[in-house]
Amino acid sequence: MRMLPCAVVLALGPAGLAAQATQPPSHHAIIAPAGSEQWAAVPAILPPGARLAVLEGDPGKPGAFTMRLLMPAGYRIPPHFHPVDEHVTVIRGTFQVGMGDKFDPAKLSDLPVGTFAALSPGTRHFAQAKEETVIQLHGVGPWSLTYVNPADDPRTGRP
Repeated sequence: MRMLPCAVVLALGPAGLAAQATQPPSHHAIIAPAGSEQWAAVPAILPPGARLAVLEGDPGKPGAFTMRLLMPAGYRIPPHFHPVDEHVTVIRGTFQVGMGDKFDPAKLSDLPVGTFAALSPGTRHFAQAKEETVIQLHGVGPWSLTYVNPADDPRTGRP
C-alpha cells in the first residue's frame, strides 16, 4: 500500500481515505541511478548525436511521461517551443538554456546538476550541453517541439 503524506490524509478525512483505498493500485517504475536506462538514438525531431531513454509512458501519446536525454558536449537544440508544459531536471553536467527566437550564446544561462525548470506551452527557448549532460524531462503528453525557424528542423531534407 502506498503511503499518503500526513497533510493529504488530514485533508481527505475518513471518507477520502475510504475512496483512496477502493481505487485500483497505480503503476510504478523504479529506475536506479545511471546505468539502468535503455538508451536509444533520439527521434528525428531532435538533432542527431544525443541519446534518449523513456522511463515512463509514451511521450507521443496523451498521458504522463518521463524521459532522459543524454547529450554530448556542445550538443545544441535550436530555438523551439512545446505545445504542453515541459519540466526539466538536470541530472548530470551543465545544461544551458536561453530564451528567444534566435540562438544567442550570450543569452545562455548555466543550469547545474539539480536544477529544475518548468516551461509553459509556447515558451520559445534554445539549449546547449556545456559538457556531457543528462536531463530528465517529464510532463503530460503528447510531447513534441516546433522549431521557430523551420530550416532548423532536423527532419528537413530527410526522406
